[in-house]
Amino acid sequence: MSEPTTGQRRSSRSVARPGVRHQADRLDQPMVAPRRRLRRPQMDPDTFGRFAEGFARFMGTARFLAYMTAFVVVWLLWNTLAPGGVRFDPYAFIFLTLMLSLQASYAAPLILLAQNRQADRDKVMIEQDRTRDERALAETEFLTREVASLRIALRDTATRDFVRSELRSLLEDMEERGLRVVSSEQDRDQEPRGADGPG
Repeated sequence: MSEPTTGQRRSSRSVARPGVRHQADRLDQPMVAPRRRLRRPQMDPDTFGRFAEGFARFMGTARFLAYMTAFVVVWLLWNTLAPGGVRFDPYAFIFLTLMLSLQASYAAPLILLAQNRQADRDKVMIEQDRTRDERALAETEFLTREVASLRIALRDTATRDFVRSELRSLLEDMEERGLRVVSSEQDRDQEPRGADGPG
């Protein structure tokens, strides 16, 4: 007997049994993800990140070191000087070592999380600074071009000093030729009186 071809295999797989409805065959409905029996706890990453940053900041203060030193000193004194019945951690201080290593194992990831958030903030600040610098550079280049164009435009404009020097040179030329230059008020005063004027 010959084996069925791949087309026959596909058709035999896609044929559904009567009375059984497959969800994969329903294209008009979205696929439903299977429900999980155990729900995972949902945490807001931003809230947890703020907590991590606050914890990391507190661990970097002198107050934390003072509290930690006082805690260790009280622990050691209690388990050394207290009566034998109330000591809970004898001389090797195994439980204290366990507590300190547990605290360190939690502190390290929290500090790393705070550093990652600070690095993300630094990236955003660097990007904003770069954008601000590019905008300032573009404005400076624009103002430089405007000042250069104003200088070119003002190069052909006569300045007050230029006009004064030209007038001085004209006056000197007229005095050399023997012409006398007087102001308009002096012209009126020194005007020769005509024949019809009073004699």
